[in-house]
Amino acid sequence: MSFPFPWFLLLIFLCHHHHPLPTLADPRATEAASLCTNRTSPMPQSQRQVFLSNFYDALESLTSLVTTQRHGTVVKGSSTTQNATVYAFGECMKDLSKSDCDVCFAQCKTRVLRCSPIQRGVEGGRFFFDGCYLRYDAYNFFNQSLSSQDLTLCGNIDFSGNRSVHKANVVELVRNLSVEAPKNDGFFVGVLSKRNVSVYGLAQCWNFVNESVCQNCLVEAVTRIDSCALKEEGRVLNAGCYLRFSTDKFYDNSSNIAPPGTKGSTKVGIIVAESFAAVATLLIVATIIFFVRKNVLRQRRERRQFGAFLFSENNSKLNMPYEVLEKATNYFHDSNKLGEGGSGSVYKGALPDGTTVAIKRLSFNTTQWADHFFNEVNLIKDLQHKNLVKLLGCSITGPESLLVYEYVPNLSLHDHLSVRRNLQQLTWEVRHKIILGTAEGLAYLHEESQLKIIHRDIKLSNILLDDNFTPKIADFGLARLFPEDQSHISTAICGTLGYMAPEYIVLGKLTEKADIYSFGVLVIELLSGKSRTSFVQNSCSILHMVWSLYGSNRLCDIVDPILEGNYPAEEACKLLKIGLLCTQASAELRPPMSVVVKMINNIHKIADPTQPPFLNFGSGEFSRSSLPEESLQPGSNTQSSGDSMTESSEHRLVTL
Repeated sequence: MSFPFPWFLLLIFLCHHHHPLPTLADPRATEAASLCTNRTSPMPQSQRQVFLSNFYDALESLTSLVTTQRHGTVVKGSSTTQNATVYAFGECMKDLSKSDCDVCFAQCKTRVLRCSPIQRGVEGGRFFFDGCYLRYDAYNFFNQSLSSQDLTLCGNIDFSGNRSVHKANVVELVRNLSVEAPKNDGFFVGVLSKRNVSVYGLAQCWNFVNESVCQNCLVEAVTRIDSCALKEEGRVLNAGCYLRFSTDKFYDNSSNIAPPGTKGSTKVGIIVAESFAAVATLLIVATIIFFVRKNVLRQRRERRQFGAFLFSENNSKLNMPYEVLEKATNYFHDSNKLGEGGSGSVYKGALPDGTTVAIKRLSFNTTQWADHFFNEVNLIKDLQHKNLVKLLGCSITGPESLLVYEYVPNLSLHDHLSVRRNLQQLTWEVRHKIILGTAEGLAYLHEESQLKIIHRDIKLSNILLDDNFTPKIADFGLARLFPEDQSHISTAICGTLGYMAPEYIVLGKLTEKADIYSFGVLVIELLSGKSRTSFVQNSCSILHMVWSLYGSNRLCDIVDPILEGNYPAEEACKLLKIGLLCTQASAELRPPMSVVVKMINNIHKIADPTQPPFLNFGSGEFSRSSLPEESLQPGSNTQSSGDSMTESSEHRLVTL
């Protein structure tokens, strides 16, 4: 890096700017429990293939529903595949804001792979977070409120004050919550204070539970949470409801909340036992409002100071005035919006000198904001390669942070292969050019740049095409700098389902081989004309299909029929073989990107590939015959809507 990054200032900045508006909200993206549903007998292979495809579709649909209305119920399957139908549900706690709900649910989805159907014997999972809940299963659980997997979780710390008063307050509070929540759209929060001991609580029934079932579920929860009454905290995690108490206030009761799609408002109640508590609360609220307002002005000053410091020296050439960028997009008018992703929205803009650019507004309501900004500015600001999208500038001195990129007009590979909205068809020559250019861009990142960088999210939507259909690798928000003295980076799983290498999914071990695997998937997608969203066809994944065709010397059968035979068969088979080499189960056998470039250019011999990491079903699948034994030990949304750089949310797993 050309200059040391002021981490201490970043920490101060994040503390003050996690939310752009003064709020006491908290996404509560803390995991309470994850429970897998295991089958007593193995699911037939043909059924499992369809189930896996339905699982991916259900997760994608559920994300869209939760994002728009904070809850969702999804069923994926048909009458002909009834035993492979996937039922899924997700919901946020009703006191969370939309932005906090998005953060919690994004974090919740990162736990899905713990109970993913890519593991044999697993056909469901429940993921309890303190701010949200996600569940999927192979049976209809929407009428279920209690089950054998229900949990009672007591805190680790004993209450140190008057224990008898504390226990009595806990019992009274949770009983009151169990009565009030069913009458108030299945949700109620409250505090009970007696004899200088306060206890806070929250009760919520899941959206698929009616009032009477909700009451039964919470009554049962009350009987079990009593075992935690001498602890500082306790939770009951039932199939149909959630009940929690704590000596700390953990919920947000700042306003009545009416989530989209519900009737009326959801009451956020307060249960107060002594009259003075109401007066004290008003005084506290008034004090908070005074200091918050005072703090907002100070935060703005600090933010400008932070920006001035950050761009005062080496980055001065990158810094662009916020007001100039705002005007360039016509004040971020919807007509200039090109796309939206997990970290922000992208707009088309025209700078005063006439240069057309793509401007990304980074969202501050996700905890990965600082990571994304740091990556985009510090990791790639000095990278210069024809196959990488160029960062032109940025601004952090205004009310929000902006990143400015070169404008890439010919959309992404995803648009050309999946959407095909009256777009020019990709000829064989163009596809070959895209494969070679993407390989050269990755080779530069892995082996030729001053810093070794792993992209972590190579996929169709992150390969953009310029006027001449030259590919440009975009979106470095998940990228990681690879230390020279390490064989791998141990990190949480982050990327897009279907493109992630098996050793990364199972062990969290990140190397450049993860990018190479993703590249191999992309090559096969581009040559076959089938995007990742069509991974299961005729009960076989695309990788399985290509592997089978390779074994029978019929690789060209997979080539996109839109080409109508206008391609060199020998060259097509060679590139498909390279795709198989890059997606081999063994990471050690995948060739470095510099060797891949030589293979494409016919100056390096192409070896015979070994089996990809699957046996008989969808993307990301692996088996005991395709991974080292230690890999299998326990424990181990919006697409582009215009010409631009965009960020995809398709099955993307991000650890926040």
